[in-house]
Amino acid sequence: MLDEQKIKLMTKLAFYEKTQGKEDFKISEYYRKDYTSLHVICSILWVTVGYVCLGALVVLAGLDALMSKMSAGLIITMGLAAILGYFVLVIAYAVVTSHVYNRNHRQARQRVKKYNHNLTRLLKMYEKEKK
Repeated sequence: MLDEQKIKLMTKLAFYEKTQGKEDFKISEYYRKDYTSLHVICSILWVTVGYVCLGALVVLAGLDALMSKMSAGLIITMGLAAILGYFVLVIAYAVVTSHVYNRNHRQARQRVKKYNHNLTRLLKMYEKEKK
């Protein structure tokens, strides 16, 4: 005999597995700190690559003006400004990335826990049916 509650629960579980479940299971395999740290490191690396590319473009675009006004003080000031800008940008990206991926991990773990709870309920329904 078909049980309506069991069918609804199985449908809910299957829908979760096909949609968010795939990604949530991957995320929940990591500890939160490891998952966040991995993404913060990747973010810092990509920000560094982007910053270097942007810096190279700015230098190439303004090379003519830079060469005409070249002095040691100007080069040191521009270098320090570029380094300070880099550190501010990296810290900002690291903080935002850390917050976002902490939240993502926490939400994924909550959904996986709910999935496991529903799976346990389904198992209990099957055990109750066998008795």
